Amino acid sequence: MNQTIQQYYADLRGKQVVFCGIGVSHRPLIEKFAAAGARVVACDKRTAEQLGDVAERYAALGVTLRLGPGYLDDLQGDLIFRTPGMHMNHPALVRAREQGIPVTSEMETFFELCPAPIVAVTGSDGKTTTTTLISELLKATGRRVFLGGNIGTPLLPVVDDMTPNDYAVVELSSFQLMSMTRGPQISVVTNVTPNHLDVHKDMAEYIEAKTHIFRYQASNSKTVLNFENDITRSFADKVPGQCVFFSHLRPVENGCYLQDNVIYTARNGTSTPVLNTEDILLPGAHNVQNYMAAIAATDGLVAPEHIVQVARTFGGVEHRIELVRTLRGVRWYNDSIATSPTRAIAGLNSFEQKQIIIAGGYDKHIPFEPFAQKALEKIKLLILTGDTADAIETCVRAQPGFDKSGLRILRADSMEQAVLLAYENAKEGDVVSLSPACASFDRYPNFEARGKHYKDLVKQLEE
Repeated sequence: MNQTIQQYYADLRGKQVVFCGIGVSHRPLIEKFAAAGARVVACDKRTAEQLGDVAERYAALGVTLRLGPGYLDDLQGDLIFRTPGMHMNHPALVRAREQGIPVTSEMETFFELCPAPIVAVTGSDGKTTTTTLISELLKATGRRVFLGGNIGTPLLPVVDDMTPNDYAVVELSSFQLMSMTRGPQISVVTNVTPNHLDVHKDMAEYIEAKTHIFRYQASNSKTVLNFENDITRSFADKVPGQCVFFSHLRPVENGCYLQDNVIYTARNGTSTPVLNTEDILLPGAHNVQNYMAAIAATDGLVAPEHIVQVARTFGGVEHRIELVRTLRGVRWYNDSIATSPTRAIAGLNSFEQKQIIIAGGYDKHIPFEPFAQKALEKIKLLILTGDTADAIETCVRAQPGFDKSGLRILRADSMEQAVLLAYENAKEGDVVSLSPACASFDRYPNFEARGKHYKDLVKQLEE
């Protein structure tokens, strides 16, 4: 084990470490810190009954549980870990910092201890696929790669297994980035569009959080930015190391670009063809952009033959335009990750034909106008459900040309009814997709649970 990591765990002995939230990123850490001799306090708004076996297991390990209402009252300890979705300026955390208690997170501590080079990806859309593509490209060269962060796998519990010869590839959300004070060796910002405005104070705070991915990078680091996104392009002057771009509309001097269906890498104006878009198994123009971002990030580390190998075999990430089944000539897709209008638009643009779309969910206070405009062009039947159904329907019907578009709108009280309506209305050759344009929290704990429920329902449909 790396000496720095050894010392870190040794210093935990006897310290009171408080975990705010007993979620995916904290559960293995709670057990690891308890085994290292820390006095662990685990706080969660759920009750012991709701947590079930987890609460019983932690109690057996000697973990102190603070559950239910008031779980964040009077936080005391030597160190506090906030869950990724908890705003760093939550009143309970502000009070703790005022008392001199350090507040950190799993990713912040991982960046501090990781002995391997880190490639970090953020963005409003495409970050999970881009992160996974970078991992796949590096693995194709024979390297050992640890994939995690916001993608769902905590990496701090396995940091002691990493070496300087490995790579850590992490997806970072704006919530994780807000308190970051260390930078990766390579950073990628896929794009920045309005998102999470139900949590962030305003768009300015959201944009500021995204800049933290490169703000603390070293001078010998690399940052990859989307040239065709006004916000990410404006980041270039703030990048401390090498800045390269990717563009699907024009050549760039350094980075990656698309021309005549061929992806090129560029170094100081010298271009090299590396991938024909016909070799990309993933559907959609947005996935071509995801490949460009990933190729720009790994340029110099991955040979063209490995890029082609991955493109021809990588079938995508679950819940991201995932083909669930073909039934009676109708293709059913799960795009539950489309938790924003822009992400849903990317899914709509993945197909030439008009589609049957199931949309609606939790309101993140993001305007639906862009989605509504695209709906007239790309949707033949829109099935709306969830808290935002009224708002989406009102916005779509208000679009110029709606009456002549032929777009039909139906309403469903549940996912079960939405799938049944799609089944009853779909004809051979149609594409049906769950593409909500909204978060899932009105009915589901996360987009994964929503997507899984949808897939289960689709798989139960009779031939």
